[in-house]
Amino acid sequence: MSPATESVTVTSATFEELVREMLVRLGEDAKREGLTRTPARVHRALEYLTRGYQEDPEAMLKGALFTVSYDEMVIVKDVEMFSLCEHHMLPFFGKVHVAYIPKGKVIGLSKIPRLIEIFSRRLQIQERLTTQIAETIQKAIEPQGVGVVIEARHLCMMMRGVEKQHSEAVTSSMLGCFRDEQETRTEFLSLIRNRSNGV
Repeated sequence: MSPATESVTVTSATFEELVREMLVRLGEDAKREGLTRTPARVHRALEYLTRGYQEDPEAMLKGALFTVSYDEMVIVKDVEMFSLCEHHMLPFFGKVHVAYIPKGKVIGLSKIPRLIEIFSRRLQIQERLTTQIAETIQKAIEPQGVGVVIEARHLCMMMRGVEKQHSEAVTSSMLGCFRDEQETRTEFLSLIRNRSNGV
């Protein structure tokens, strides 16, 4: 067994032992039928839910940049997002709306949801997630401006603490003309509020 393989094996065993200990500390019998395979399942689930750490958002975007003369607003809205809050490791989920005004380059449309996925599949806070998406697009294509709005519900508020099931957090990051020009910002916000599905 190579040192790299051995390291991965040790790490996996340690992770699962920690989950098993957590179950015991919660007052459970970690050996009962329904829980014997839970440590392995939790390990796989958390690896999947935090797989964004293994991906480079800037490198992903570089492969999908196109030179164009288009200079009107590009909007990708209602992109579903699921993440884990870094404070309680409980899920938060919602919709992401992204807009930018090109200045010579555009991003392949499918890459914007991919960018959202990379950043959301990490331990996050909604405010940082919003900023990371906007700043990465700004750096990749240097557009006239970028706007990002996230509307999300947090299980750390819904299941614990204040237990408010219908509360929603809204965050925004406005760069360039979206920050400087009220008209541009208002157009963006108006377009994302105008739900084509009538919701």
